[in-house]
Amino acid sequence: MDLTEYRNSASEKARISDLMGLVPAQGSSALDIGARDGFISRLLADRFSMVTALDLEQPSIEHERIQCVKGDITALDFPDDSFDLVFCAEVLEHIPTHLLNAACNELARVAKQYVIIGVPYRQDIRVGRTTCNSCGKVSPPWGHVNTFDENRLSRLFPRLAVVKKTFIGQTSEATNSLSCALMDLAGNPYGTYYQEEPCIHCGANLTDPPARSLWQKVLTRAAFIGLRVQKPFMAPHPNWIHLLLRK
Repeated sequence: MDLTEYRNSASEKARISDLMGLVPAQGSSALDIGARDGFISRLLADRFSMVTALDLEQPSIEHERIQCVKGDITALDFPDDSFDLVFCAEVLEHIPTHLLNAACNELARVAKQYVIIGVPYRQDIRVGRTTCNSCGKVSPPWGHVNTFDENRLSRLFPRLAVVKKTFIGQTSEATNSLSCALMDLAGNPYGTYYQEEPCIHCGANLTDPPARSLWQKVLTRAAFIGLRVQKPFMAPHPNWIHLLLRK
């Protein structure tokens, strides 16, 4: 799915609408972490006098109230209390787990008033795994290496108070240890190979898996049987959790 199609999907529109509903009515400065094409940065520029759009590679966004910078969420090059709002959605799930505390501490440090966080909620990152054709190792879908619920987020932002919490979407996607192991042995033929994110181990771009052998097809079939047995016991839960935090 290209970015335009993704932005126009009903689920994405609902997610963005909910996030923007958490944004304070107006302010002087905002920091958009993981700005990418500037979609959120432009929305923030309607409410803030100046928006800093930050990504690992410097974004290219033409707007009189948007400043584009290259930066690392785990070591932000800004003084304490620099921004009225720090906005961080679709980012923390990608941060290497050993750097996650550092990243969240940085978000809290540079925020003067508010922080908005958007992450997948209780995602089973064993679903949709990929097997890299370059290194042979298994990666989680979309490069999501972290999962979150309310308790984990509270521990990551101990100095911030929750002003508002919302949930968006619904899913019952989950697997189990046996089905996951069988899919790994089968080469994870139904993984998210169309994602932009590379292999988390070697950095190679993911390519379609090779044709499965008869034995791998048998393993895949067995994995799906395990999922069918599990399905009646799986309760749906939200896709996303969004938090408005105050310093």
